[in-house]
Amino acid sequence: MLRGKIQSFGLSDVGKLREHNEDTIGIDNDIGLFVLADGMGGYNAGEIASGLAVKTIMSLVKEAYEYQNMSLGDKEMNLSRPGIVLRDAISRANKIIYQTAKNQPNYEGMGTTVVACLFRDNHVSVAHVGDSRLYILRDQQFDQVTLDHSLIQELMDRGFYSEDESLYAASKNYVTRALGIDSQVDVEIHEYPVNQGDRFLLCSDGLSDMIDNDVIKTTLSALDRNLEATAKNLIELSNQNGGRDNISVILTDIIEPFPAKKSLLNRLMQWIN
Repeated sequence: MLRGKIQSFGLSDVGKLREHNEDTIGIDNDIGLFVLADGMGGYNAGEIASGLAVKTIMSLVKEAYEYQNMSLGDKEMNLSRPGIVLRDAISRANKIIYQTAKNQPNYEGMGTTVVACLFRDNHVSVAHVGDSRLYILRDQQFDQVTLDHSLIQELMDRGFYSEDESLYAASKNYVTRALGIDSQVDVEIHEYPVNQGDRFLLCSDGLSDMIDNDVIKTTLSALDRNLEATAKNLIELSNQNGGRDNISVILTDIIEPFPAKKSLLNRLMQWIN
């Protein structure tokens, strides 16, 4: 359990133009799980899709912590057990959303992006589908960890747009991957070491489309460890710049290292080797 080693705060806002909020966030400090989903679809279908995604992922990962050995991994895939659990939970959420949309005509075509972090053993497993993002602030170095699954990102990768030009492109919000659109989904997942003092930001495109990375970095740096004030400031800045979409953020600070406890067998093997 990571209670006391990780500090977090999440906030979601409808924005200035939308009638209701289709974003959903989930936080579990005890197991170090943070999930953010940005839904899409007619009626309230986007809200249903993002809610199903977060509920399913949170439930399955928590269940895995309670009943499975989280210390095993897959060397061939270069993924830890937490990474595999997170990836499989997102894949399961995709199937549930897809099947729900097929069975209920009002929800036809609904989908959601998702970005999720799972912390364990001084590492983080990062999974995403779509254009919801993860950023990290480490020793005043600010980086975007995830790359959007979007048409504009593909065009940037091919040299058709610069980063500055992409901000004004008409196709900037067209995602190329989302949960619920097909029966299978390609979940992008990576794992990184974590340091004490790191600050992580998960956000929907309602934030990243409204304020640029320099402003996000300045805001994350300005208010030290006051996560609630930082989250409210980010949302306020997004609304001041137009608030064209729902805006959601989850902030996570690493307060102390959290190495995994080694089993007796692991300690013996380490001693023998």
